[in-house]
Amino acid sequence: MTSDLAVRSMVAFVDMSGLLAATDTFWRFMGQMSDVLTLGLAALGSAIGIGMAGQAAAGAWAKEAKAGRNPSFTYIILLSMPISQTLYAMIVMNKMQQVFAEAPEIAIANAGAMFGIGFATGAGEMLSAWMQGMIGAAGIRGLSESQGKGFGFLIIAMGVVETVGIFTMVFMLGMIPGIPAAG
Repeated sequence: MTSDLAVRSMVAFVDMSGLLAATDTFWRFMGQMSDVLTLGLAALGSAIGIGMAGQAAAGAWAKEAKAGRNPSFTYIILLSMPISQTLYAMIVMNKMQQVFAEAPEIAIANAGAMFGIGFATGAGEMLSAWMQGMIGAAGIRGLSESQGKGFGFLIIAMGVVETVGIFTMVFMLGMIPGIPAAG
């Protein structure tokens, strides 16, 4: 009878350790998936924003060419601004990967937070880039109609949206769990 109890206890232990390993794997997956979300969503927003502003620039350049004017370089500045949000997301992603590489136990223990940080970073950067592209597209059309007047105001408007992307990066970096100092 005693050996039967010992065998059942051992089987229960093996089953429990398998469950713990599966749980560990699941949370590792969720935490690491946050890296993908961080960069993927931000890049999606940058691509959409650049695409919107690029379409407006192409139309404005065609209009300028038809009028016999030289194409305006300022449109390139406005259409390229949404790329920075992908860079901000990459900075957050790199910090998260550092935690996974140097302190996986901390990353796994905080996998829910890491997932939330990744998603919030990606979503914040995506929307910032997308809105910046919308402002850039409207600005390019406006500059084309006004023959270049108001560029400074457009840079300010786009800078306000850029600030949202910067704040997202800074605040989310501050939420990533710290790695204990080696000692």
